[in-house]
Amino acid sequence: MHGFEEQIGFPVLTAITFLPSLGALAMLFFRGRPRAYKSIALGASGATLALSLVMLAAFEKGYAGMQFIEKVSWIERLGVSYHMGIDGISLLLILLTALLSVIIIPASWNYVKEKKELAFFASFLFLETGMLGVFAARDLFLFYIFWEIMLIPMYFIIGVWGGPRRIYAAVKFFLFTLAGSLLMLLAIVAIAYAARSNSFAPPVFDMDLLERETFGFQLQMLAFAAFFVAFAVKVPMWPLHTWLPDAHVEAPTAGSVILAGVLLKVGGYGILRFCLPLFPDAAVEYAPWILVLSLIAILYGALVSLVQKDLKKLVAYSSVSHMGFVTAGIFAMNLVGIEGAVLVMLSHGLLTGALFLMVGFLYERLHTREIAVMGGLASPFPVMAAFMLFFVLASLGLPGLSGFVGEFLSLLGLFTYNKALGAIGAAGIIFAAAYLLWMYMRVMFTGTRDEKWYQLPDFNLREIGSLTPLAVFAVWMGVYPNTFLEYIEPSSNRLVEQMAPYLNDGGSTVSRLFSMLGGF
Repeated sequence: MHGFEEQIGFPVLTAITFLPSLGALAMLFFRGRPRAYKSIALGASGATLALSLVMLAAFEKGYAGMQFIEKVSWIERLGVSYHMGIDGISLLLILLTALLSVIIIPASWNYVKEKKELAFFASFLFLETGMLGVFAARDLFLFYIFWEIMLIPMYFIIGVWGGPRRIYAAVKFFLFTLAGSLLMLLAIVAIAYAARSNSFAPPVFDMDLLERETFGFQLQMLAFAAFFVAFAVKVPMWPLHTWLPDAHVEAPTAGSVILAGVLLKVGGYGILRFCLPLFPDAAVEYAPWILVLSLIAILYGALVSLVQKDLKKLVAYSSVSHMGFVTAGIFAMNLVGIEGAVLVMLSHGLLTGALFLMVGFLYERLHTREIAVMGGLASPFPVMAAFMLFFVLASLGLPGLSGFVGEFLSLLGLFTYNKALGAIGAAGIIFAAAYLLWMYMRVMFTGTRDEKWYQLPDFNLREIGSLTPLAVFAVWMGVYPNTFLEYIEPSSNRLVEQMAPYLNDGGSTVSRLFSMLGGF
């Protein structure tokens, strides 16, 4: 077992997780000095990213278990410990979170013009702590605390600094997420008490211990359903997705970026980290139904995107479609599918985050998101047009860019599970090309050119600097995905090995029916 002392010499996960919150508290000493507290916010996020890169350098590739482990008894009578640790999947998601956090702070530098500006940046730093903690927690009680910490800052970011219908969108986001969270809390308590060695022993929240337990089939079915609903709301999976378009449209640009770039990934990560290893029998039973819902999400999200008139809402619905590839790859329950699902999460964070940034930059200039009035923007904004073309092509899955690799592997895993389902999923890529290219054509070339657009500036250095790192990583992941797969494969392979005995039992009745239908 690897301890943090062996790898880096100090509790790096704790430092990474709580450094943003320390930055938020430090900002309070500089009220009334915007440049100072904004610089502190950027410095705290930058230091978090720097520590994450140090951790990346010390990470031992090829090892499937947890690394940088920190474990201290916390609430002993309840069996709760402060237990942190990461594997390759957690590591990459922490890096994605730290990168996007550094990008959105300068991107939002001039967004808020009023006295609540300090609270705006502080909320993002507290939100960053919640997201990082979720990816590092190895105790279910601790995980749930970080899970709830994410909810509160995001609620205020949407409800205070959002658009005209921000209160409605924030309350809807809060209620959907809270309902799923309460279901998950009930399941956490149930399995923690079920795992006790005797009726006088404290409950068990430690993941290392829970993964060795074999729960009864009925408990697995109920607990899996509760966990999965909580994570499916975050993904978001059809039909639990309805909060997402409202939240995205009303959220400020930085809120949309972090919502699409990281918060949606928490759902996919939770399914991988908890649903499959803790409830393998239930996962096999539910898998066919979840795959059907995933395919509905892929096609539904793409078709609804095709008819959107609001540019931001189009990108929001595209997230429903793209995240369908994540759940499809996971529940194909083979190595290539799970690797593809993780790559889709990483790629989607980069690409959709970039698209939301660009929509925000455009809105600051045009004060509209209506596609119909944006015709001919390529002439006044050539730099913006070039960036948007790049990210559109990456999102629709152009080979050589990150969108292609993840979706290809996810579909390959789905084809391995069932050919018919794989063929249906592949249609989503065709629809993605349709809605993205049609959107680009209408915004950049066709329609009536408004002469007043020529009076507005093209992207400036701050905006180009926000998008360039995302473009670099999109090319890197597309050209040489093995850089990322080296970290993903050991943990994915371990999970597949854990699931193999349950899959070899023949699976559910629906699984066997799908096997018959897909045997062409």
